[in-house]
Amino acid sequence: MIFYPTERIALFIDGANLYAAAKSLSFDIDYKRLLTLFRSKGQLVRALYYTALIEDQEYSSIRPLIDWLDYNGYTMVTKPTKEFVDATGRRKIKGNMDIELAVDAMELAEHLDHLVLFSGDGDFRSLVEALQHKGKRVSVVSTLSTNPPMVADELRRQADQFIDLAHLQDEIGRDPSERGHRDPRRRQDPEPLDEYEPGDLIET
Repeated sequence: MIFYPTERIALFIDGANLYAAAKSLSFDIDYKRLLTLFRSKGQLVRALYYTALIEDQEYSSIRPLIDWLDYNGYTMVTKPTKEFVDATGRRKIKGNMDIELAVDAMELAEHLDHLVLFSGDGDFRSLVEALQHKGKRVSVVSTLSTNPPMVADELRRQADQFIDLAHLQDEIGRDPSERGHRDPRRRQDPEPLDEYEPGDLIET
């Protein structure tokens, strides 16, 4: 990874996309270690995490993660999902955060030198190009190490730097032995609980 110590950096994390990429690589993200890694690369201004929430769900396994992130250095950006019935009569849930992420990136760009996008979604190619036209460097974090790759080719080509999530596993992966051994300590101390259950994954 190429970062410069004087760069002002922000992380833009597409939550569901990052979770799917990490799951495909068979490891869990340790979000505390992720922050520590990028703080060591430059001046970390902001780490934003985007996810849609099913509001009327009695319990969602993603809520403990959101609560932990909110108290531990991340800016949470959420919105309620929308439910609809498709042409076959099947109930669908939709929660696309692309617009929110793109708007925030453009608004914050003037305060940043380097934006790190955690997503493989090809829809972000135009955003990356627009940020580059503002003189900003943009890195994309996703993976080519799955079949099929989780990152769109056009997004990877547009980025100034592509970082394969698989190559970060040793630096940001959670030790499997830690699962199930979390202490009920203060909010700022515990490890984040497991990210998403299958029912939490939302069609975008």
